[in-house]
Amino acid sequence: MTRPATPRISRLTRNQVDSKSGEIFDRMMQQRGNVPNMFRTLAHRPEIFQTAIAHLEAVINTGTLSPKLKELVVVRTSQMNGCEYCLASHSRIAIKLGWTQQHLDEAANFGSSTLFTPMEKAALHLAERMTLNEAPVTQDEFHSLRQFFSEGEIVELMAACGLFNYFNRFNNFLDMEPTKNASETSASEPALLEHQHHEVVARK
Repeated sequence: MTRPATPRISRLTRNQVDSKSGEIFDRMMQQRGNVPNMFRTLAHRPEIFQTAIAHLEAVINTGTLSPKLKELVVVRTSQMNGCEYCLASHSRIAIKLGWTQQHLDEAANFGSSTLFTPMEKAALHLAERMTLNEAPVTQDEFHSLRQFFSEGEIVELMAACGLFNYFNRFNNFLDMEPTKNASETSASEPALLEHQHHEVVARK
């Protein structure tokens, strides 16, 4: 399948969004040097964009489980859904948090891998069962989760998996290409780049 020459839905730039969404654009530019294509697409509906960002940050950055473990679940979910877009960004994040490329490569065969702890394997099993959604989870399967995770931590893992099943499907449907790194940002998006320049000047 060939990716469309132009996005199926346009991506908004900083000067095309409302003030509240603009604040989020600014924060992303300061933190990572770009605004991901998916979120620039979601920005067509500010309420959805703003709540998606808030939910993503709550899922990954709050609770008692480490973002590292939740990112492993995100990567495995995205692998199963074949989401090139999410894998490109979240594989980089996972590696920054301490996973190796070998961990990510072996996630699909975690059951026989020696790289993962029993707790990590339980989290990966949850991701696969939720993503496949083939049948209800058995009591034995759920009991194995409770050996490693509290009720709240299971909610965290389920939220990470559920959120990225949504994100994966959204991006696959639009055949979204991965967002370029900040250093690769295209000059064909002058409004976004101009705003980044003004932000840098204002901070000097």
